[in-house]
Amino acid sequence: MTSTTEFTVRWSHPEGERTDHLLVMLHGFGADENDLFGLAREFPERLTVASVRAPLQIPMGGFAWFPLSQDPVTGEIGSDAPSVRAAVESLQAWVESVRADFRSVTLLGFSQGMAMAMSLLRLDPAAYACTVGLSGFVADPDRAEPELATLFDRDDEVARVRPKVFWGRGQEDPIISEARVEATHGWLNEHVDMTKIVYAGLGHAVHPQELTHVVQYLDQVVPGRG
Repeated sequence: MTSTTEFTVRWSHPEGERTDHLLVMLHGFGADENDLFGLAREFPERLTVASVRAPLQIPMGGFAWFPLSQDPVTGEIGSDAPSVRAAVESLQAWVESVRADFRSVTLLGFSQGMAMAMSLLRLDPAAYACTVGLSGFVADPDRAEPELATLFDRDDEVARVRPKVFWGRGQEDPIISEARVEATHGWLNEHVDMTKIVYAGLGHAVHPQELTHVVQYLDQVVPGRG
C-alpha cells in the first residue's frame, strides 16, 4: 500500500471526544480544509467531521488534489493521470489509517473533491456508508483520463454493490462542462444507488436548500440514527 501522506486535517471533535461515525470532507481546487468546514455544524451530531487539506499548494493560492489543465481548443478541463493516481492512493491510505477508530466512514466532496470522493469509492465500494458529491465530476478513464483505467478496475464490483451516492449540482454551473456532467451522470446511473438533485439558477456553489437535502440524506443513510 502507498505510504500514508501527512495530511493537514481539521477535526470537528478533539481526539478523545469523537463520535462513532466519520465524515471525510474534501474541498475543491484552490480551497483548503477551512472552506467547507462551516457545514459541519449542520450535520447530524453522530458524525465526526474530518476536513482534509489537499496536498498540492498552487501558485494562485489554496490547494489542489491534482493539477488541472485546459484544452486550448475545446476548453475542456483535463488532468494528469499519474497525479490523480498518486493523490487518490495517498488519500485512501490516510482513510485506512483512521478507519479503525470509527464504525462507519462517509465521504463528501465538492468540485475536484467530488472526483476524489468518487475515486475512493471506486477503489473500495463497500467501505463507505454513503458518498456525497457536490458540483463535481467522476474521473472518466474511457474519455478524459484513459491512463486511469488500471486504477479503476473494480467498476464491475461497484455496479454489483450499488453504493449510496447523493449528487447535487447547479443548473447554471459554469465550471463543470456539459460533457463532464453527461459522463458523470452516465457512470453514476450504471454503478450506484443515486439520489440526484439539480438546483435551478445555482452556479458552482452549495445552496442552502442543497445543504438541507444533504443533511436529510446523511441523517437517513448514515448508521446510528435514533
